[in-house]
Amino acid sequence: MTTPLTALTWLYVPGDRPETVAKALRSGADVVIVDLEDAVAPDRKGYARSATAELLTERHPSPPVHVRVNALGSPFAEADLRALAGLPGLSALRLPKVTDPTEVRNVAQQMPDVPLYALLESALGIEHAHAIAVAHPSLRGIALGEADLCADLGVRDDAGLAWPRSRVVVAARAAGLEPPVQSVHPDVRDLEGLAASCARGRALGFLGRTALHPRQLPVIERAFLPPPQEVEQAEEIVKAAAAEGGALALPDGRFVDAAVVAAAQRTLSLASRATA
Repeated sequence: MTTPLTALTWLYVPGDRPETVAKALRSGADVVIVDLEDAVAPDRKGYARSATAELLTERHPSPPVHVRVNALGSPFAEADLRALAGLPGLSALRLPKVTDPTEVRNVAQQMPDVPLYALLESALGIEHAHAIAVAHPSLRGIALGEADLCADLGVRDDAGLAWPRSRVVVAARAAGLEPPVQSVHPDVRDLEGLAASCARGRALGFLGRTALHPRQLPVIERAFLPPPQEVEQAEEIVKAAAAEGGALALPDGRFVDAAVVAAAQRTLSLASRATA
């Protein structure tokens, strides 16, 4: 199964906890990401890998199942890729700590026809963001791994992440990829803070967010769906453009051209998810 274009909620779950994975598949998340990397202790890597491979021996009708493998170049990653190759239930691979486009190309050669997502988690990864984003046709998206990035940069608050966040949004757009998914909000009980953070992310150009707990999913979905007023404005723009053609001014003075119409159409496409 391919990842839906309007996916907003992406739920991480540890690969060494099959019972938790089963719950995640019933959580309502648009995408479930089985994690073989940070969420799994070194002495549990082998079990997580075999349990995940067993899960993916059959195709899942929904939701799509992605797997985040271990850091590329490590013995764990090589074993992960061998175990996952050819499994019908694997919808995509998430590649952590990518710093160079060659890493993406190497995985694409080893796992042909498997969609890939690259996580940029270091200063070097951010510097190479666009080169990574255009590394191979199998790459479907890029995103930040903010915990590791903060450690690498010595960043202590959101202010230090403003430029890397904008950089990954611009790189994805320049490469013709979908907007990046926002990184996790680590405090799973802070739903108010999550909502505020999602609003900032949406304003920067992110679409959707990864989550660590099912309770975060409805907050993320609400935050990234366009509010009613925005939908009404988009409907007005699209209707006026269809009637007039070319650039025009709305009665309230707003100028509308092709770029504004395209943005309005994207808003309506996303809004249609709420009624699907």
